[in-house]
Amino acid sequence: MSPESHLRPDQREIVTPEGLTLRFTLAGRSARLGALAVDLACIGAILLGAILALVYTQSGLGQWTKRPDARHAAQFLFILWTALMFLLRNGWFLIFELGPRGATPGKRMLGLRIAARDGARLTTEMVLARNLLRDIEIFLPMVAVFSALGSSMAGGPSAGMVNWAAAGWFLLFALFPLFNRDRLRAGDMIAGTWVVEAPRARLEQALSAKPGAHEAPPDYAFGPAELAVYGEYELQTLERVLREGHHDAMEAVAHAICAKIGWNAPQGDEVRRFLDAYYTALRARLEQGLRFGRRKMDKFDGAGR
Repeated sequence: MSPESHLRPDQREIVTPEGLTLRFTLAGRSARLGALAVDLACIGAILLGAILALVYTQSGLGQWTKRPDARHAAQFLFILWTALMFLLRNGWFLIFELGPRGATPGKRMLGLRIAARDGARLTTEMVLARNLLRDIEIFLPMVAVFSALGSSMAGGPSAGMVNWAAAGWFLLFALFPLFNRDRLRAGDMIAGTWVVEAPRARLEQALSAKPGAHEAPPDYAFGPAELAVYGEYELQTLERVLREGHHDAMEAVAHAICAKIGWNAPQGDEVRRFLDAYYTALRARLEQGLRFGRRKMDKFDGAGR
């Protein structure tokens, strides 16, 4: 039997560099389209606000400034708007997806995030690659259509052929996710990424509400250095492993943690007790850091050490 035969068609399992097995659910195509629509609407709203502000500023210059250099000021405002449009178009996706959540506001609203297909952390190169391809997939055909329409309205040649070519170009890339099992767009193929579901998990939601759940077993005592190696992302991963309760997964996680903190790995029934204790201690440390304004997002985050 294939090791992935127990997975749903929209689920994938990856092994992280630490040896942890993680299961992801691929984002639906309609959810991805909705997230993109939200992001484009946000970008459009910001650009519209910028246009109104610049038009108001330009009208003020025309009303109160009679000197010839007012025209130069208007040209500067136009250059400023063009620069803002360029930065928004390229920076919106880069800045948010390079953040700790790996998601733009649209993806967060739809419960999605970016994940590396090799199980490692998202890199700047991955995010750059998948977003530079978006220019080819979406923005360049849009620019071609608008330019052709503008030329046609100004009395230039007909925009028909250009519009058909741009529409074909757009559809070629837009239909990419329909013809591969991982629902990848061209940018994901190049960058080695997935778009996956990201259920909202809050740090304040405890794994267990039983009395004494916030107290580690007395036979396990972890020092600050042993707890400082991980952050919220690893805590949530550990919580998911504990909830699912698969012994092989728990054993792999326990071995990975022990290798990281320099402990001997537990065996048999002791694996669960060790992980429960480490989860409780790590959670308490992260919550204490939050109370003092120190947040450690993951093991790469130096905050709160």
